[in-house]
Amino acid sequence: MTAPTKPPHSTGTPAGSDSDSAPGAPLHSPVIAWFDTHARDLPWRRPEAGAWGVMVSEFMLQQTPVNRVLPVYEQWLARWPRPADLAEEAPGEAVRAWGRLGYPRRALRLHGAAVAITERHGGDVPADHAQLLALPGIGEYTAAAVASFAYGQRHAVLDTNVRRVFARAVTGEQFPPNATTAAERKLARALLPDEERTAARWAAASMELGALVCTAKNEDCRRCPIADRCAWLLAGKPEHAGPPRRAQTYAGTDRQVRGKLLAVLREAQAPVPQAALDRVWHEPVQRARALDGLVADGLVEPLAGGLYRLPLA
Repeated sequence: MTAPTKPPHSTGTPAGSDSDSAPGAPLHSPVIAWFDTHARDLPWRRPEAGAWGVMVSEFMLQQTPVNRVLPVYEQWLARWPRPADLAEEAPGEAVRAWGRLGYPRRALRLHGAAVAITERHGGDVPADHAQLLALPGIGEYTAAAVASFAYGQRHAVLDTNVRRVFARAVTGEQFPPNATTAAERKLARALLPDEERTAARWAAASMELGALVCTAKNEDCRRCPIADRCAWLLAGKPEHAGPPRRAQTYAGTDRQVRGKLLAVLREAQAPVPQAALDRVWHEPVQRARALDGLVADGLVEPLAGGLYRLPLA
């Protein structure tokens, strides 16, 4: 989540006031007030981050915790402070700089977005939601997040934390469905404050509430600013009754093997022979499958003579 800790300017209408006619009005004021006091001071929330800093953080924070993102984010922005700076580099350099954040295809997608921003928008991250959505590698969530957090627009920004807050506070369920549903999107739109800047603040505040208080495990209802109106808490915190929640695994998976193969290539300044890659994993069939997957995803480029490198084009 990347909204600034303090709003860019006054909204002109206090959240939760009588003029806020959205159905979620009783929730807006306490959640935003809590955010004003408890929001973390993160570099992508500062005004100097700009829209590019917001976009970079949104790519990096997908399925990756803040503490792992922070050092990579700061190194990335120091090296590529503008989209055009990244666009000038080979995509393999983005993969190299991604380090061990995981899901490295995000690095290629961010590079592709930087190229498109440079070519189509003069190097400036567009403010228009439709133009954001048209960028390669940008889905509905990222487009809404950048438009909201960087430009203060009114969009429903639905990540896992927000979905969990809404599931508990509004629908009385411990967890949201495994995949975002049309009903969740409709609810999120209905809960948006009417005024743009307040809506952007609400998006940031509800996300931070899910990250710090209304967590997946060991939620701290005593610290929650809307505990007195949380449907799940008022119902006695019933256990999740939906399909089993998917548990992410890593050890022994193709993801782990892919990470080990990419680590060798990131450290190398020259093409790497097959023998060097063979040493990173004992099981040849899984190793070959992981390498083939990296090639198919454009993360690794095979060369003549059994050599491999990060992609140059």
